[in-house]
Amino acid sequence: MIPPHVHKLVERKVTLTQEVLYVKAGKVRVDFYNDDQVYVESRTVETGDVILLAAGGHGFEMLESSELIEIKQGPYCGDEDKVHFDPILKNIK
Repeated sequence: MIPPHVHKLVERKVTLTQEVLYVKAGKVRVDFYNDDQVYVESRTVETGDVILLAAGGHGFEMLESSELIEIKQGPYCGDEDKVHFDPILKNIK
């Protein structure tokens, strides 16, 4: 049991975006990279799966028509939030 509660107003400083993805429908390959943008491994997530992306880099390829729900802490910083880099080669399983 978790007792009923409210959260206090506490100022927080966020220095790294973390996100949770819920796969509402479909099948998605998730490519994981280290902090130096070096490919580490890939995993497949499917309908009903939840994934926490807490560190390093990541990319996605939809393996079939998919719907994802993405949850991140804020505030959103637009173009200042991400560094894009070249993905690994296509067609890995």
